[in-house]
Amino acid sequence: MQSFTSAVNCWFHFLDQARRMRGASMDQMGYGPIESPYATVLTRPGMRLRFYGGMPASRRTALIIPAPIKRPYIWDLSPEYSVVQRALTAGMRVYLVEWTLPGAGQASFGLDQYASTLLDACIAAIHAAQRDSRLFLLSHSLGGILAAIYAALRPEQVAGMVLIESPLHFAEATGSFGPMLSLSPPAHEMTRLFENVPGSVISLASVTASPTTFQAERYADFVASMESDALLRKHMQVERWALDEAPMSGRLFEEIIDQLYREDRFMRGTLEVGGQRIGPADVVSPFLAVYDPRSLIMPPASIAVFHAATRSRNKRLLPYSGDRGTALAHVGALAGTNAHRHLWPMIFRWMEETGVDEPGATRH
Repeated sequence: MQSFTSAVNCWFHFLDQARRMRGASMDQMGYGPIESPYATVLTRPGMRLRFYGGMPASRRTALIIPAPIKRPYIWDLSPEYSVVQRALTAGMRVYLVEWTLPGAGQASFGLDQYASTLLDACIAAIHAAQRDSRLFLLSHSLGGILAAIYAALRPEQVAGMVLIESPLHFAEATGSFGPMLSLSPPAHEMTRLFENVPGSVISLASVTASPTTFQAERYADFVASMESDALLRKHMQVERWALDEAPMSGRLFEEIIDQLYREDRFMRGTLEVGGQRIGPADVVSPFLAVYDPRSLIMPPASIAVFHAATRSRNKRLLPYSGDRGTALAHVGALAGTNAHRHLWPMIFRWMEETGVDEPGATRH
């Protein structure tokens, strides 16, 4: 058994190394990210907190919470396709949580750390820099799970929440991942092989679950992008980002797969994080959610059902139907031309209308 485990580890380590080499070659071809300048203002095992600046007198603060399995620069791909830059232009102070690669010491980090302790540390640092900040959480995909859990745990800290294609209702709303999960063993069987689950394992699982989304649509997008140098460049930039698949801590992998995807505990109000039991009724802050009506991997029900079940008095659902030049449809809302032309102006208008003087949410 030990020799088998070693062989599996070596194989996926090789695949991760090969992906990094491909990424480095694409950087040399000029397809790497062009990120905005930032300062690192907090470091903890498992994360660093970036500060991009913003108007010193502004009370509205954006905290971007990326997915923990990807590098965060999809939020800041290039000056023309940068949510970071759009937030700065909208007059917000902008922070971003950079999840660092988990080492052996972080294999036991789960939702308690990623959705509670580490975000508490980030928000304490933000309030220390500006005590009267009105904090908006911006997140995407699996990062949105962390943001929503935090909003349920600490409603008094969250002035508003924007989630981009973040699944929060699972079980029958799991989409393309459902059949694969039903045939897979419990997650702890996988983590017996790895302390931290390699990025290539997660990438392989995604392709297996939905080859249409993660292969066929990418190639179709490549062909469609050839009509324009700008679209082709953006396609290649996102392809380069897709190679930066990061490992996930073993415990976080187990909790996401078993407690969320399989048992749907957050939707059912039985998820326990940091000693608190939470569900959609604990989310009371203003809440805007973006969904893709065509998505196979995150069908609208995986977002809309949870959104409807929250106690937020100010909530909105926005559809987004994709772009060209963004390789993976799932990230088009962050880097697509139409997204930056139409979707993000609506999002920032909603955040501005939510108002800095609106009373903060409190737990009842």
